Amino acid sequence: MDAQEWLGLQPTHNPMRWYLPVTPGICTGHRFLFGGCALGAAIAAMEGSTGRPVIWATAQYLSYARPPSVVDIDITIASEGRNTTQARAVAHVGNTEILTVNAALGDRSSLALSGQWPEMPEVDPPEGLPHREGRWNVEDSILARLDQRWALQDPKAGRTALWSRMPDLLEASASSLAVLGDYVPMGLSQALDVDTMSNSLDNTLRVGTIVATDWVLIDIRIDLVSRGFGHGVVYLWATDGTLMATASQSAIIRTPKPEGSP
Repeated sequence: MDAQEWLGLQPTHNPMRWYLPVTPGICTGHRFLFGGCALGAAIAAMEGSTGRPVIWATAQYLSYARPPSVVDIDITIASEGRNTTQARAVAHVGNTEILTVNAALGDRSSLALSGQWPEMPEVDPPEGLPHREGRWNVEDSILARLDQRWALQDPKAGRTALWSRMPDLLEASASSLAVLGDYVPMGLSQALDVDTMSNSLDNTLRVGTIVATDWVLIDIRIDLVSRGFGHGVVYLWATDGTLMATASQSAIIRTPKPEGSP
């Protein structure tokens, strides 16, 4: 299946409106829509409405959506040129806005210039590495649909890396990379070496060349934590070393309440 089917995103008779049933399989262990899935659905909707691939997309997370609600996604084309389209997606449940996504879409592959400068970390291949186990009940959540292996844990450097694959997915796409790019919150907990829970405020995905790969290395690099917020970047690598996309996020950091607290 492709990412649109994996997410459950559905078109309507209106080419500028899509809808996403919120099911446990695209939710966190806390039973609300996983931010990466929300961004992935908005990207798939904008690509479907414009017929162009995403170059970058940035989401501002505003509220939660819980099963069995349905998220409506409305697309607005703000500007359309020969090579690029500027578009916006607004996702809402009833009158409650869940997220807003701004994006640029297009392709200029005819320009024969390319390059990548960051280096993929040297890690072991995923086979044989320890599985990532969820901290909460994940039997009926997005984690049950992912195969993830710990590849690197270096709290002093603020670095964490996970090999991840989506077994039901046939190929990588901007939408699937948006799902895998929403891991700065987990990296914050690893870097701080404290059991924290973080809520994403935003997520910006910048897409390069997407290649065929079964596994994606989620390379999380935490930049700083201050004033109760954390900031970081995720590099998304194919197994052959291709940097397919980057994702940057800011998040609210929360610590668990003591047992017995209201």
